[in-house]
Parts: sequence; structure tokens; C-alpha cells
Amino acid sequence: MNERLNTTTSVGPLLWRLSTLLLGVGLLVVGVGLLFSVLGLRAGLADFSSIALGLVTSAYFVGFVVGTFACPVVIRKFGHIRAFAAMASLASTMPILHAFWIDPWFWGLLRLITGVCMVGLYIVVESWLNALAPNALRGRLFAVYMAINFVALALGQWLILVGDRLGFVPFAMVSVMFSFALLPITMTEIDEPEPVEAPQFSLRNLYEASPMGMAAAVASGLMTGAFYGMSAVFGKSSGFSDADIASFMAATILGGALFQWPVGNFSDTHDRRVVLMWVCILGAGATSGSYFLAGHSVAAMIPLALLCGGMLFSIYGLCVAHVNDVIDSSRLVEFTGGLLLLHGVGAAIGPILAGVLMDVAGPSSLMLFYTAVMAALALYVFKRLKVAAPVPTEDKADFVVMGGGSQAVLLMDPRSEAEDNTASTASTDHPAPR
Repeated sequence: MNERLNTTTSVGPLLWRLSTLLLGVGLLVVGVGLLFSVLGLRAGLADFSSIALGLVTSAYFVGFVVGTFACPVVIRKFGHIRAFAAMASLASTMPILHAFWIDPWFWGLLRLITGVCMVGLYIVVESWLNALAPNALRGRLFAVYMAINFVALALGQWLILVGDRLGFVPFAMVSVMFSFALLPITMTEIDEPEPVEAPQFSLRNLYEASPMGMAAAVASGLMTGAFYGMSAVFGKSSGFSDADIASFMAATILGGALFQWPVGNFSDTHDRRVVLMWVCILGAGATSGSYFLAGHSVAAMIPLALLCGGMLFSIYGLCVAHVNDVIDSSRLVEFTGGLLLLHGVGAAIGPILAGVLMDVAGPSSLMLFYTAVMAALALYVFKRLKVAAPVPTEDKADFVVMGGGSQAVLLMDPRSEAEDNTASTASTDHPAPR
């Protein structure tokens, strides 16, 4: 493997050298965020049923899960730059093709291909960043990377207001973003890292360590997938303008970024299971309030969106932190990789379930879907509280803000810096599964 950059106490020089890679991923994520909103609005204009739009959205996350295993094989065979160029080129054609034929089955196929390509692009960039970052700065680089993802996703929502929003322009803009992402990556002077390996993990071992962590990962995926796929339909049915929809979705995403820090820091000194339960309770209250306000008060929906996003997007970070509290830290990548896979499976199922509910009970019932999932998770967490004692504060791993990405991003997680001989807390100090 290439040698990491010289260890330094300043992250500035590191970010400058890696700026081309970070710029590339930023452009990609902006395009991803924009395309989710565009498809939701155009699907509504084309009279897609909520179920049909849910299936289209699910196809993307199915592709993401498939790509998790398929893309490392492609990267090992052709190299990082060639694989990135091929997948970025293919991904950039997909938005344009959406405009040629507006059909749910055709769109589903395009989204499936896009999902496979996107996870491959993430793997390339994230494995590059991990290979080049020194251990001392890996945590700060990870934080910057996650911040870029959240901000870029939020920015993508606002770009829907540019040009002919219901015509060809937004699809072309997404294609341009994907194409521009090619430039900083392929023109970088940084040497390629070693080829990546396909992830390996055991869901059985994960279940034995923390069934609650598995449940939280799936629940988080269910809501995340539904949010990105169905929010535009919800906004339109609530009488939102395009600007209102962009503001609502951006506020939800930014709320998810902002709330993770205080929630996570609080969970470092308190029982994470209790914190997770209350996050779900507060989130269920916020989403049920949004259901009753939909169509009545657009102004009140934005602050609620911040709270909803803050609670919704905190769930996955809390579940990862909890699992890391109870496992051997040298197996962090294996276990959190399993959580990421479960999150992806949940994201593939969520839009379908939400679509069925929205077709039956109306588009506003998307908020009831969130409420039901968070209430169910809160009840399950309450049940798990009786199974085992909380993890002592001194034995906890630090909370780290979590967002999108591939299995490769887990290698940047500062919690993965563990000694190989670390004793397993799950099998010694805390024998009961959590």
C-alpha cells in the first residue's frame, strides 16, 4: 500500500492535497441529491402512483447493495482511475435517459444501474482517502467527508429551482455534475491505492452481539429510503411550491447533520439505548405533528423538518456507536459493514412500503410511516433495556457522525484504530446481546 501522508497536527495541508478527491465526491453527491428531487417531481407530473415511484426509488438502493459486492471486483481488475472513469461515464448518461422515456419500469432499470455505479464511485474515492490519510488525522478527515456529504445533498435540493424544472434542464444538470466529478479525480497526481476487497461480514455474529443494532440499522434505512424517494410527492400534495419542497428537504438533511453532534456527545455519557429510545419518541412526535400540519402551515413545517431530520438521521449513528460499544474494536469494519448493508436493505424496502401506504391513505401518510417506524423501534429498544445492563461510560467508543458512503468509508472511522489484541467486550464484560 502507498505510504500515508506524513503525520501532522494540522488537517489543512492534508485537505489541500486531497481537495481534488473531496471536490469530486462533492459534485457527485450534489447530483445525487438533485436527481432524487427531480424524479419525485417529474413522477408526480407523469401521474406515477406512489407505489410505482417507491419501486423506482427502491431500485437505486438495490443497485447500491449489489454494487457493494460487484464493484470491488471491477476495481481490482481495471484499477481505481479506469473504474471510476467508466462508472462515472455510465452514471452520467442515466439522468439524460430518464428524460427520453418517462416510464416507471424504464426508470427503475436506470436507477438500478445508477445505484451500482454510485457505490463504485464512492468506493474509489473513499479507499483513496483512507489510503492517504495518516492515523492521527483520520478522524478529522472522516468528519470533513461526512460534512461534505450532508452539505452537498442539501445543495442538490436547491438546484431544482434552476432553469426549466419540469423539462430537460434538471436531468442535464445532474449529468453535468457527474461528468464534472470525473475531472478532479482523473486529473489527480495522487498515486492509486491498493485494489479494494469485497466486504466480508457475518450477520449472525452481528445479531449475537446486538440485535437492537440490527433493528435500528434496518429502521433507519426504511425511513431514509422513503425520505429521499417520496418527500417531493409529499410536499407537492401539501401545496408546497418547488422552493418550499427544496427548503423542506434541505432543512431535513441539514437537521440530520446538525443534531448528530449534540445527540451523539450526550450518548457518550449516557445509556445509548435510552438516548436512542428518546430520539425515536421525539422523532415520532415531530413527524406526527408534520402530518397534521401538512397542507396548513408551510412556515411551521421547516422547523419541524429540522427536528425530524435531526432525529431520523441520528438513529443510524447511534446504532453504529452502540454496536461498537459492545464488540471487539478490531472487528469494527466487519460489524459496521453489516450494519451498512442492513441499512441499504432497509432503504430498498422503505420506499415500497411508504408508497403502498401513500396510495392507500394519501401522500401525507408518509409522515405516519416515519411515526410508525420510530414508534416500533422505540418499543423494541425499551424491550431490550431489560435484557442487559448498560455499557459503562469508560468502556464506550466515541460517537462519530455517520452519513452516506460505501463500505470503504468505514476504514476512515477513527474508532477502527484498534489494537489487534483488544479484548472483546461483547464476550467478557458484557455477555448478553444488546
